Amino acid sequence: MKVIRASEVGSYLYCRRAWWYRLRGVEPANRAEMAAGIDLHRQHGRSVMASAFQAGLAWILLLSALGLLAWLGLESLLAG
Repeated sequence: MKVIRASEVGSYLYCRRAWWYRLRGVEPANRAEMAAGIDLHRQHGRSVMASAFQAGLAWILLLSALGLLAWLGLESLLAG
């Protein structure tokens, strides 16, 4: 019995004809466009990861600054 992978189900649901061609071993004629699309998705994924990292870093810096301000304010109250 052939094992059906989730990617095959997704391919079938997206385009039954493309799934059938792939099952028969027919190579797509637009390989260059497909490769360009894969590269574009990878670049987009990297930029999304970078922006998530930057947002996390911004939160850390903001909380650190607020903590420093609170500590300095408390220290000045205790000293004066």
